[in-house]
Amino acid sequence: MESFFTLQGEGMYAGTPAFFIRLAGCDVGCVWCDVKESWDASVHPQIEIDQLVAAAIGSGAPMVVITGGEPAMHDLSVLTKKLQEKGLRTHIETSGVYPLTGTWDWITFSPKKFKRPQESIYRAANELKVIVYHHSDLEWALEHAHKTMDSCQWYLQAEWERREEMNTRIISFLRTHPKWKLSVQIHKYIGID
Repeated sequence: MESFFTLQGEGMYAGTPAFFIRLAGCDVGCVWCDVKESWDASVHPQIEIDQLVAAAIGSGAPMVVITGGEPAMHDLSVLTKKLQEKGLRTHIETSGVYPLTGTWDWITFSPKKFKRPQESIYRAANELKVIVYHHSDLEWALEHAHKTMDSCQWYLQAEWERREEMNTRIISFLRTHPKWKLSVQIHKYIGID
């Protein structure tokens, strides 16, 4: 769908320069999705992998974040291999509903209520990021957290349109659940993609 230089705005690597590759195609259907234009892959052009790798190198960013849509719908083996051969870190942001392909330095798993994730994602995830749209999402987050590896970082992130109400709830939740951290979408606060 698009690729661009930015700062990672969320989670463990927030503030880090990154080259984003947003792949088209998603069948998860989150009602609050902020990139619904990514859902239909057929309306976006196909781009050669070598062209994406060259753009990533040219951006000067040390890491490439592959997101979507739902990026795991695609076979990412060749793309991640070529990026890593050029010394770039490979990160993915996925709902976990498809098996992963490719080689990853960092896997952000963001489960959604709209489609069940693959069981294998819980062992692979470096970071669990749960979007909090409703107060019930906090308890739902715990169900997923307890399936992850001990080394997995846990983040709660308010859905953007409900951030004032949900951030208050998240902060209250953190008092009794200190392993969790708050993730804010810093790229939206500072006005970049």
